[in-house]
Amino acid sequence: MTTGYRPEVIQRAFVDFIGSRIHPFWSLTTPKLRLVARYPLSDDLIALRFETNGAFRQQSFKETESWQGGQYLDLRVLIDGVYHQRSYSIVGLANQPLWWSDDTNTKAAKSRRHTVTIAIKPQGLISNYLAKQMPMASVVDTSVPLGGFTLAKTSLDNKRLNPLLFIAGGSGITPMLGLITQALEIGHPVTLLHYSRSELSQLEHQWQQLGDVHSTFNYHLIRTDTPATYLAGERYLSADSLTALNLPLADTIIFACGSQTLLAGLYKAVAEISLLEGIQLRDNIIVENFGSALPDFEGDSDQIDRQPQTEAHTVYLRARQRQFSSNTTLLLAAESADLRLAYGCRQGICQLCRCNKVSGVVKNIQTGKLSSDGYESIQTCINIAMTDVVLDV
Repeated sequence: MTTGYRPEVIQRAFVDFIGSRIHPFWSLTTPKLRLVARYPLSDDLIALRFETNGAFRQQSFKETESWQGGQYLDLRVLIDGVYHQRSYSIVGLANQPLWWSDDTNTKAAKSRRHTVTIAIKPQGLISNYLAKQMPMASVVDTSVPLGGFTLAKTSLDNKRLNPLLFIAGGSGITPMLGLITQALEIGHPVTLLHYSRSELSQLEHQWQQLGDVHSTFNYHLIRTDTPATYLAGERYLSADSLTALNLPLADTIIFACGSQTLLAGLYKAVAEISLLEGIQLRDNIIVENFGSALPDFEGDSDQIDRQPQTEAHTVYLRARQRQFSSNTTLLLAAESADLRLAYGCRQGICQLCRCNKVSGVVKNIQTGKLSSDGYESIQTCINIAMTDVVLDV
């Protein structure tokens, strides 16, 4: 009987193994990047350009025309014999020249179609190594472009292009570089509000260029130590600074990325702005964040960094036959009980902490949504137990 099954005479994994011994950049199945250039974006932000291998290009362009602005890559970096994984924002779009590049010849333009650039703030072991120490032509394993911080979530009204407001704090600008360019090309009116303590000369040059090309683009660069740059006289984000932008806020989609302080300030500000009855400005916010600011935060600024807490519940790890009490995120509670769970970014981005929940209700501290009581996949770094919970760990 014919089944249609055709076994591989030579396994792809075997070919990958042999190929990696000949050249570390070769792979049929594993996306890889090779470092080709570094560029300063600001005093404390560096862009890294990588050449992509065939597996990266094949998998990244498999289902969509290219990656989207706002997405990121998970890089797997070997340092002193230990692999580390971190997530970094992609700068720019596929097949698009970057504003700091002076390459004008045909060969260079052609090579840009096979590169990807990420932005890094050199703090911490992995970021510092990538930004300052890793030799040129070094090869790292990577994911394909990931993440939902994209323009796919902008549709409040399918019949028109909504105004977009991008609010960034410090290096939170990185996922917005490609997003803003893409939004302007589509036709969205765009406003940028960027708070930073460092010089932004390269980035400001980019915004000036976009402003010259697109009349619908406005930007405000706020140096928190320079009162002359403040919006509505406010050093930090506030209801007054938002209303000073003169945007139709009820129709405006807000993309926000930054620290817990920035995000908590944003939710506090929109809560103070009155719109038409039945319209909540907070429903228009799309967040990519470095921490876990609660959307329903109502405290003072000195409470912002406090870990979210609830009534204590019991969490049972079925595979280990261990249990612990939890009134904060599942990951933090497990670590407090001397139980080690898998994790990566601890921010809800990289997915390394994801596991299966067998039963019980949890709450996502980034979205405020409650889970069902049944079996489903959750992330331990951004969920807290609302009842007793059983995890398949």
